[in-house]
Amino acid sequence: MARVAVIDGSMGEGGGQILRTAIALSAVTGIPVRIYNIRAKRRNPGLRPQHLTAVKAVAELCGARVEGARVGSMELTFTPGRVRSGSFRFDVGTAGSVSLVLQALLPVLAYAPGPVEVEVRGGTDVPMAPTIDYVRFVLAGILRAAGYEFEVQLIRRGHYPRGGGVVRVRVDDPPGGFRAVRFTERGGLRAVRGVSHAVRLPRHVAERQARAAAEVVRRELGVEAEIELDVPEPGRDPHLGPGSGILVYALFDGSIMGGDALGARGKRAEVVGREAAEKLVEDVKTGAALDRYMSDMIIIYAALARGVSEFTGARLTMHAWTVLKLVEAMVEGFTYKVEGSIGEPFKATVHGLGVTR
Repeated sequence: MARVAVIDGSMGEGGGQILRTAIALSAVTGIPVRIYNIRAKRRNPGLRPQHLTAVKAVAELCGARVEGARVGSMELTFTPGRVRSGSFRFDVGTAGSVSLVLQALLPVLAYAPGPVEVEVRGGTDVPMAPTIDYVRFVLAGILRAAGYEFEVQLIRRGHYPRGGGVVRVRVDDPPGGFRAVRFTERGGLRAVRGVSHAVRLPRHVAERQARAAAEVVRRELGVEAEIELDVPEPGRDPHLGPGSGILVYALFDGSIMGGDALGARGKRAEVVGREAAEKLVEDVKTGAALDRYMSDMIIIYAALARGVSEFTGARLTMHAWTVLKLVEAMVEGFTYKVEGSIGEPFKATVHGLGVTR
């Protein structure tokens, strides 16, 4: 039997990202993994519905045997089979983040032997998670550089606490591996774009978010932001809602950077718009090629890629540090170098494992 990697889920930031990354790595590399102390540093430790959905989804994609897959479980053993193609549907059952489920699924979908489509139901725009627009317009764009093309179709948005969102992801030609990436110089700024949405709310909420974000971009970056509005027609709004949010993203010659924010009861639309734009501006002004979120999301792809990847990030987060340590603990021979401190801009060099289908 293959060596079982044993991972302490309380390492580093001690949250759900350890679980998602570990099972994705397991499915792709074939290395069984046992994770204990799952989400030990969270207020409600153990598996929550969105984490359980991610586990079950990856398990179904690769025919894995799983022990401990239940809400509240602090320990899980995941023994993968072979990744397969086809159509799959998964439902978080709550407003748990669809984007975080996709964080576990996307690396695995790339290794399917043929076209694969997944539909995930849950929250598309919820706190403490990337928005689905960030996945559509930033993550998908960055991963094209690694030779990974996938389509993200937003069927319906879902907000906390009601959820009800529906997203379909399709990979027509899974690459079976990733190219090494180089995001050290982002090049010139070509445009700033965005999406401002409001469901089960007046249209002016989305308009005010967009206006406030555009003002910050104009003042700080000296360009006019092109922000589209996503507001269903009155009387024809299929969402459970209510909810609102905005993504603002900068297109450079050699990279994409984004910043997003969500509305909340009592939070003015102008505050939401400024918050998203200020995140983007802050990261752009570091001179890095990747924003604070992409700085940790890119790591699993760089780790699996053929060759050496290099990238500069706007902020070395504990999430990024944790993913590096996790891959190092799971896969023998994985090496990397990081120049920079937690909370500061950094440069990373990752020697990929060259994992192919």
